[in-house]
Amino acid sequence: TISRSICLAFNPSPFRHGIASRHRKRCSQPHHQKRHHDSRFMMMIPINSQPVLDSSDQILAVWTFAFASSHIGMSATRSSIIRSLGETVNSLNLVGNERWELPKWWPGDNTGGNRIFPDNLTAGRQIYRGLYTAVSFLTLGSAFGAYLHSSSVALDISGEQSTLLHNACLLSAALSFGAAIASLVNASPMGLMPSFEAATDDVDSSGSLAGIRRDDALKFTTKGLTRITRHPLILPVVPWGIATSVLAGGRPCDAILFGGLSIYAMAGCYAQDLRVIREEGSVGTVFQTESRDTREGVSEEEQERTRLRSFFEQTSFIPFKAVFDGRQSFDDIVREAPWLQFFLGTIAGIYVEEKILQML
Repeated sequence: TISRSICLAFNPSPFRHGIASRHRKRCSQPHHQKRHHDSRFMMMIPINSQPVLDSSDQILAVWTFAFASSHIGMSATRSSIIRSLGETVNSLNLVGNERWELPKWWPGDNTGGNRIFPDNLTAGRQIYRGLYTAVSFLTLGSAFGAYLHSSSVALDISGEQSTLLHNACLLSAALSFGAAIASLVNASPMGLMPSFEAATDDVDSSGSLAGIRRDDALKFTTKGLTRITRHPLILPVVPWGIATSVLAGGRPCDAILFGGLSIYAMAGCYAQDLRVIREEGSVGTVFQTESRDTREGVSEEEQERTRLRSFFEQTSFIPFKAVFDGRQSFDDIVREAPWLQFFLGTIAGIYVEEKILQML
């Protein structure tokens, strides 16, 4: 009968222990007793009575989403935010104060020298950086705190990881860390890391540190890692997040935090690309480029847009896509990539990843 088949399907163990006759006797019991047995069995299945994510995981998901959405949102509207902040600071008579300066050795830019608030736009940018950093600490710090709470009460369902899987994920995380470290000396205009060069006699060396001065115009030149992808600093977060979610245990809280950071990295980089395509505003660092190629009647802002469009057309979002379609050369990558920084960063990445896993 149907009831007998259901009973046999949910109770296969008696056959493996050689007590099939007693099992058949149990299945031939009156209908009301079978219903009582089925109800007890259903109470033992947690998937039907409990949500997929508990309350701590849900709080973690909220903070992770808040971190990703606030960053992408603030970046998408940065021009209007900077403009409003600059006007507000100017209305408080804080712009142009000669006494508010950075140290003479600080590698400042060519606009306003080392003054903190030389004009409205620079003042707005400085305040924006502070707000951006504060929101980062608030949202990501809260997400990490929620993760620690969730992981302390989460059931360990990962089981024993194979040595091959563990080593593969650890290597992936370390290589991602090395790529991000190397990108600090091979910056992209799509990232927040500034670019520096050696100060020379033909260029004003004020604001230089140990003979090194800031010049973000250098980032528009495709070189090394930017021949692989135009996002060498942020895209490595994708494999790092996936690998760390596995190494941490593969629990829901691991997937939410570390997998969420991977999704954020891809979405954030793609949103930057869309802003460049639509010319909706600046991206990455505040472009304080040198006016070496200033042409009469062409504003510095238009020169920046032209450089950015050229850089965008020569590079790719997907790693190595520009190499495969012929826009870049693999030989140039091998010759120009910062291999020493990549190697040292990878070694440091193994140590850092192990410490992170111990802390978790």
